[in-house]
Amino acid sequence: MFNDIGALEVVTLVVLAVLVFGPDKLPKVIQDVTRTIRKIREFSDSAKQDIRAELGPEFKDFEFEDLNPKTFIRKQLDNEDLGLKEIRNGFDLKKEMAEVTDAVHGRDTDSSSSSSSTSSSSTSSSGGRLDMTKKPEEPAKDDRPPFDADAT
Repeated sequence: MFNDIGALEVVTLVVLAVLVFGPDKLPKVIQDVTRTIRKIREFSDSAKQDIRAELGPEFKDFEFEDLNPKTFIRKQLDNEDLGLKEIRNGFDLKKEMAEVTDAVHGRDTDSSSSSSSTSSSSTSSSGGRLDMTKKPEEPAKDDRPPFDADAT
């Protein structure tokens, strides 16, 4: 629970507790806090037992940690029945994002030599960035998209 608290933080908390509560009241405050934590744990455990009893025998393997979405997704991805592991392994996010980026910038994704020549003509010498101060090139007359009467 407190695995990420170092020695310096513990010493700081102890000194702060002594300063706030005083050495006389500190043992009583610690007892009250531990008693409250114990009661909260007992209440939580009894609530879990009541819920399991109400759900019935078909939910005997139910774990409350499964209600956490991250835990649920992790369990489902490790489940071999669904075949999600093959889908996840067959999907290369970096490659897909590179293809989308190249398509947006108008580069050819098939050959790297043509993409470098296309990118050098469409970008400035500022390391692959577009020069927003230049006027855009006028498209050729035959590069216009076809007229769509239904779209207008």
